[in-house]
Amino acid sequence: MIEPLPSGPIVEQIRTSMGYRLHERSGSRVRATLSLGEAHHQPFGRVHGGIYAIAVEGVASEGACAAVAERGMYAVGTSNTTDFLRPVTADEVEVLAEPVFQGRTQQLWQVSITRLRDGKLVARGQLRLQNLPLPEDA
Repeated sequence: MIEPLPSGPIVEQIRTSMGYRLHERSGSRVRATLSLGEAHHQPFGRVHGGIYAIAVEGVASEGACAAVAERGMYAVGTSNTTDFLRPVTADEVEVLAEPVFQGRTQQLWQVSITRLRDGKLVARGQLRLQNLPLPEDA
């Protein structure tokens, strides 16, 4: 397992809650797994769509930052579009992110979230990011 990029306390709590495990990270592909269950449910007993949106943003951001790190930059999300395709109550899922476009000032990544047990797509999304110079104190 690979250590994810450092983040603030709330993101760390979310990662822990989801059993976030990062298996692969590069500027061209990121793969992680999550353990989803009752703690992630909306009122009707299904995993809340916001969990998938967080996964899309987090995993694509890992790759986008890796893509620009050698240029002394990092990337921040500017638009997150996530589609919820199949209801889940409790499952292990794989989150796979790959770039669609990587430019000088922005990137676009696509993300698929599939159940590990049968490979069925449960959600998909895309994240647009802005490339920014690292702060002087970083």
